[in-house]
Amino acid sequence: MPDFVLSIDQGTTSTRAMVFDHAGRVLAAGQKEHRQILPRPGWVEHDPAEIWDNVREVVALALSRAGLTRHDIAAVGLTNQRETTVVWDRRTGKPVCNAIVWQDVRTQPLCDRLAADGGPDRFREATGLPLAPYFSGTKLAWILDNVPGARSRAEAGELLFGTMDTWVLWNLTGGPAGGVHATDVTNASRTLFMDLRTLQWDEGILAAFGVPPAMLPQIRSSAEVYGTVHGSQLLRLVPVAGILGDQQAATFGQAAFGRGGAKNTYGTGCFVVVNTGQDIVSSRNGLLTTVAYRIGAQPAHYALEGSIAVAGSLIQWLRDNLGIVGSAAEAEELAATVPDSGGAYFVPAFSGLFAPYWRPEARGALVGLTRFVTKAHIARAALEATAFQTREVLDAVNADAPVPLRELRVDGGMVANDALMQFQADILGVPVVRPKVAETTALGAAYAAGLAAGYWSGLEELAANWAEDRRWVPQLADTERDRRLRLWKKAVTRTFDWVDPDVRQ
Repeated sequence: MPDFVLSIDQGTTSTRAMVFDHAGRVLAAGQKEHRQILPRPGWVEHDPAEIWDNVREVVALALSRAGLTRHDIAAVGLTNQRETTVVWDRRTGKPVCNAIVWQDVRTQPLCDRLAADGGPDRFREATGLPLAPYFSGTKLAWILDNVPGARSRAEAGELLFGTMDTWVLWNLTGGPAGGVHATDVTNASRTLFMDLRTLQWDEGILAAFGVPPAMLPQIRSSAEVYGTVHGSQLLRLVPVAGILGDQQAATFGQAAFGRGGAKNTYGTGCFVVVNTGQDIVSSRNGLLTTVAYRIGAQPAHYALEGSIAVAGSLIQWLRDNLGIVGSAAEAEELAATVPDSGGAYFVPAFSGLFAPYWRPEARGALVGLTRFVTKAHIARAALEATAFQTREVLDAVNADAPVPLRELRVDGGMVANDALMQFQADILGVPVVRPKVAETTALGAAYAAGLAAGYWSGLEELAANWAEDRRWVPQLADTERDRRLRLWKKAVTRTFDWVDPDVRQ
C-alpha cells in the first residue's frame, strides 16, 4: 500500500491539493486562486476551464513539494464548493458558459415562479431544502433557459450537468475520452433534485424545473472507487475514491461521525453542520436538512446545516473593493488596535440573508456609524459579523436538535485569528475548540478516499487522529453579550426588504 493520500479541494476562491499521511498530517500542499467574475450586481461566475487548469497545477505543486510520485499515492479524494453549477459538452468538454457560483442570486425570479404553486417549501419534504437561488437546480434551469441553444442541445443528449466535484472527476478520469460522470450523495443533496430518502433524482421535481434527466450525473456514495486518473499524467491510474461537498468534508475531517457531532467552518462563507445520524430531521428554525455522508453501501448519515453566505469573503471585499486592508492578516492587525467596533455593526447580506432568515431581498448594511468610527472599527465589525451570524445559526440548531450544543469545533482559514475565536466563544457562551489540523475540508476528502482504498481501516481509526490544538472559553459578561446581540439583531432587520420586486440586484 502506498504511503499517502492526496486531496483536491476545489473551493470558492482557490483550488488546493494536499498530501496527507496515515496520521492525518499535512505533508505538502499547492494552492492557486482563480478569478471571481462579477458581470452584474448579484451575479458571481467562475471559469471552469481555468479551474481545471489550476487543479493540474496544484497537484503538480503538492507532489513536487512532497518529493512524491503517483506511486506514493494510495487514492485521490475530492471536495468542492457545492452548489456551483457547470454545464458542458460531453463530446468536446467545453463549458457552454461560465460556472454559476453558489453565491449568485440571478435565479430569484425562477424561485418566485416555482413558489407560486406550493410556496418556498414546495420541495422541502423530499429534498430538505427551500426554494432559493443558493441551490444548483435553479442555476441549471437558468442556463437551459438563457444560454442560446442550451435546452435543445441538452434534450438531444449533448450536454452534461454537474457541480464542481463532477466537473473535476469527469476531467480527472478522462474527460471526453471516457470520463466518469458522477457525483456523491452530499453534493446531490444540494441540487434541489435529490430525494433524501431514496438518494435518487426525483423525476417529478426535474419535470417542474424542465431539466432533462439524461444531463444529470449518477449519484454514488461518498467513499468508493469511481474510476482511475487518466486526465493527469502525474496521477495516472491512481484511484479516485472519495467525494464530499466541502462542508460535509469538514465535518468528516473533524471526526464528527456520530449523532450530535458538530462543526463550524470559517471560509468564504460560514457553515454549521450537526450530524443527526440516520434520522432525517426537518428544521422549523431556518436550517437545511442535508446528507452528511454515506460510506459505500452503508446507510446514509444526515445533518442539519446553517449556511451563512458571507464570512471570509467580507474581508476579501474590504481588500479588493474598498482597499481598506491589503490582506486578511492586515485586517486582523487593524481590528486588534481597537477594543470593540465602536458601535458599528456590519451585516454582509451581499447575496441576501441565508440561515436562519432566508431573505433573498436583503442587502448588506453598515449601521451605527458616528464620526468616532474609523477603518479599524469597520475591520473589527466585519470580523465580528461572522461570530454574530454563527450565534444566530447555533440558536436555531439548539431549537431543532434533541441535544443542545455544549462546545463548537471550528476549522477553516479564519480560525487562525485568535481574537475572532475568543469573540466567537464570548458571543456563543460555550467553548470554541480548534483542532491541530485546521484544514479539515481537505482532510475529510482524504479520509473518505483512504477508507474506500483500504488505507484506513474504519471510522474509529480516523477519530483517533483528531487532536485539540486550542480552546477558547467565554469571558464576556452575560449582560454585555445580551446587549450586543440585541443591537446585532436590530442591525439585521435594517437589511430586510431592500430589493423591490421590479429590481433584482
